[in-house]
Amino acid sequence: MIVLLVAPYSALPVPGLLDGSLGSPGSLQLIALCLVYGALATGYDLLLGRTGLLSFGHALYFATGLYATDLAMLELGFPFLVAALFGVGCSTALALLLGSVSLRVTGIGFSMVTLAFAQAGSILIQRNPGGVTGGEEGRAAPADLLPGSLVGIENTANLYWIALAYLLLTLALVRWTVSSPTGRVWEGIRENERRVEVLGLRPYGFKLVAFVLAGGLAGAGGVVYLLLTGGAAPQAATSDATLALLVMVVLGGSGTRWGPLLGGALYTWAAHRLGDLANSAAIADLPAVLRVPLSQPLFLLGTLFIAVVYVLPGGLAALPARIRAARTGSAAAAHTPEGGSA
Repeated sequence: MIVLLVAPYSALPVPGLLDGSLGSPGSLQLIALCLVYGALATGYDLLLGRTGLLSFGHALYFATGLYATDLAMLELGFPFLVAALFGVGCSTALALLLGSVSLRVTGIGFSMVTLAFAQAGSILIQRNPGGVTGGEEGRAAPADLLPGSLVGIENTANLYWIALAYLLLTLALVRWTVSSPTGRVWEGIRENERRVEVLGLRPYGFKLVAFVLAGGLAGAGGVVYLLLTGGAAPQAATSDATLALLVMVVLGGSGTRWGPLLGGALYTWAAHRLGDLANSAAIADLPAVLRVPLSQPLFLLGTLFIAVVYVLPGGLAALPARIRAARTGSAAAAHTPEGGSA
């Protein structure tokens, strides 16, 4: 946390991890994107890790907040703050509407319904109805309707603080709800939904609360992403975007406090940095048998993900416990007489 607070003021070079110094505009934007996706993964884990709901359509609510905010400024002339509230409201309302339908089924049926809704939203954006979404090119955010302190490379630090605030808000809300009576019911639903029903509770309502809260947080992430990237693009609404969130959560550790945040930040950083590595001269000089796979960022990301899953089955969040267990085991073995029993 201290590093995050001092990053905008630091001129410390971080070779290999970032381009330029820690506080340079390019580095701050990449860190801010890592924070946004870390928060998105944390919100998505309310469904996957906390309630046991495997949704394949979570990116739809992120894209709704992104596009609704942008279009509210472009088409309706709303000032940014009003447009941002409109975007988050649209995401929350859509999550309430589609969640009330999707949660009528369970298991793989629920996953397929959420995927169908996400695919429909992605197709709608790409078809560009009425010319409002921009199709495959997307729509740029209107700089004249954004606050001057949020426009331009010289104000990247301000965008960084907004991304950090969004992360802290998400962590606080998730922590509060998970620790509440509702959060304990979510845990029960994840472990055994039938037992929750036997206790006289209706799982449907509790699952809908998780779905709507996660959708609203995703919509807020879309607003921050709009500021960071300066526009809305259809890639944000694809099912691949939700699969990326799923990978982030598993990579970091599903159902843990810090795991999704770590997984989201690492995945986002790797997606950007491995792309630079894939196009580097060092890779270009390799023999074709190595150059071809290593020049594909997705291949590098997939290899990283598989390695982490095999080496750390519980994700990055399980690493400290594994290190402590290894040290304890080593210490116990050192104090055990040869041939004796511990």
